[in-house]
Amino acid sequence: MSVNVNQLAASKAKGKRPRYFQSAEAERTLNIAMVLAQELAVARERIDTLERLLEANGTLRRQDIDSFMPSASQAVERGEWTAAFIARVLRVVQQEIESIGEQKSLAATVEDLRQEEKLP
Repeated sequence: MSVNVNQLAASKAKGKRPRYFQSAEAERTLNIAMVLAQELAVARERIDTLERLLEANGTLRRQDIDSFMPSASQAVERGEWTAAFIARVLRVVQQEIESIGEQKSLAATVEDLRQEEKLP
């Protein structure tokens, strides 16, 4: 399955965007940070792909990276890394939620974001 990066970048979420802060500047900063976090996660997956291909083949072509499909166990491993990464990135938000007494768990926050961004 090929993803058109330009289409993905231009796509908008359906429905109203959730707001976590009263300040529009803080919201923008959070959104920018989340996009950067997502890009870092993609870069980490590409590095993982490079490492696996180099180990398996001893050689590397860019086409190999673009066409790499992780096995089921590799996809699970990547998903777990992504969930842990997002939890680390959002820890400050989770601490804020906890400080105002809302009982939403970090796992629920991560799951909400995974669904919104369609992450593994």
